[in-house]
Amino acid sequence: MKRWTRVGWRTAAVAGALMMVASVSGASIGGTPAGAVTGGNGIYAAAASFSAPPDTGTISEPLSALPIGLAPYGYVQDEYFAAGTAHAFQATAAPSDGRWTIVPTTAAAYRTRILVRMPKDPSHFSGTVVVEWMNESGGESAPDWDYLNPELMSAGDAYVAVSAQALGVEGGTPILGSATAGAGEGLVQKDPARYGTLHHPGDQYALDIFAQIGLALHSPSAHVLGALRPRHVVAVGESQSAFYLTTFADALQPVTHAFDGIFIHSRGGSGAPLNGSSITHQVSGALRIRTDLDVPVFMFETQTDLTVLGYAPAQQPNTLRIRTWEVAGTSHADAYLVGAAVSVLGCTTPVNTGPQHEVVQAAFAAFSKWVVHGTPPPSPPPFTLSSEKPPTLALDRFGNVIGGVRTPAVDVPVSTLSGAPPSGANAYCSLFGSTTPLSPQMLATIYHSKAEYLAKYTASLDMAIKDGYILPADRGALLAQVGAVQFPAT
Repeated sequence: MKRWTRVGWRTAAVAGALMMVASVSGASIGGTPAGAVTGGNGIYAAAASFSAPPDTGTISEPLSALPIGLAPYGYVQDEYFAAGTAHAFQATAAPSDGRWTIVPTTAAAYRTRILVRMPKDPSHFSGTVVVEWMNESGGESAPDWDYLNPELMSAGDAYVAVSAQALGVEGGTPILGSATAGAGEGLVQKDPARYGTLHHPGDQYALDIFAQIGLALHSPSAHVLGALRPRHVVAVGESQSAFYLTTFADALQPVTHAFDGIFIHSRGGSGAPLNGSSITHQVSGALRIRTDLDVPVFMFETQTDLTVLGYAPAQQPNTLRIRTWEVAGTSHADAYLVGAAVSVLGCTTPVNTGPQHEVVQAAFAAFSKWVVHGTPPPSPPPFTLSSEKPPTLALDRFGNVIGGVRTPAVDVPVSTLSGAPPSGANAYCSLFGSTTPLSPQMLATIYHSKAEYLAKYTASLDMAIKDGYILPADRGALLAQVGAVQFPAT
């Protein structure tokens, strides 16, 4: 399928057809190009070189409470190393409208790892490669792999998880601490025999490392994808990774053209700093996505993101290249993501059980259609604010937010679904919101009977599906869930 955005510059970058400006270390698979080029404005861009890891040990999997089998979907997994010489950058201008200009500063060699999950049968490949910037906030994890499946595999997309930051490779202290044993260990500590040759020079180089891997995946000779021939390569990242992708969209994407679309999941008001310092120093802000990009940028925001993480001042209108969905009833992380491991968090109240998983799958499906066909996703209204300073969400009589993407979870409620941190919550629980069931008496007053509730829920669900906010494939599972809702005996 023909791409609807420009490809000429990128093809030249991946092939290394322009002036070589850096050497790349490490063996390559099948001559995977390690071309490095400079654009007309002198900004550095390069493609990574891929190699196989040593034939020892086993793959270190990202942390997950939701292991999903690959085989039932016809998927396989492999691991590779990605190497090159990356640059750090400084901004010569960093306005809040996102139209940053940057110049390269220092350079350093790197060798990191990627995980590749893809259809075993090339005929099932959609043509899209989804590249996730793995999250390091509590140890290396891949939250968007968890949130986006099974839709991602059902669609036939290939997936590449990137250890883009130093903590995942070298180890360190996660910004949220370690909820599980060994969460602060990097790959080189977990298995020195397999990963001992890896090296990450620091997070100031992470943006360029990610760009170089994205560029390399465009190449027909990127044998990490086997017989697959990608037509579109898109970037995704959640939470801390979303902060980095915000900076990437404003600073690196305009000069590297590394991705055909960027899916930013749960960012705050700022981006990640170019100097590699922690995002905890600049969560709030008013940094917008620049409006002159030639690829789609999709922002998926929860209630927590607007208030706790300070996204509200960075809100911006939707355009032909920018879409934002603010999703009612959601928190930054939730019961779906943590699964049966919820007891590890130490939360004193039930965490948010809102519809993030279902809506983010629909959002990504709409984003993919946008990238492939040029069809923009729906443009829902933002949340209603009762106050702008400080940003405060307007709530209905059940305590649920007004505005945003609507689903039956908030329009036909049985609970108050909040993204606000519960009183006394620790660092983890402050991001997981809360769920407060409505009383049996309230349910009886609102719906009179379970049959009436189910009828209203079904009508609301069908409207959300029609509007594109929930996928038809999720209809049966959602109706089964609400069938178990208990109503007082009449």
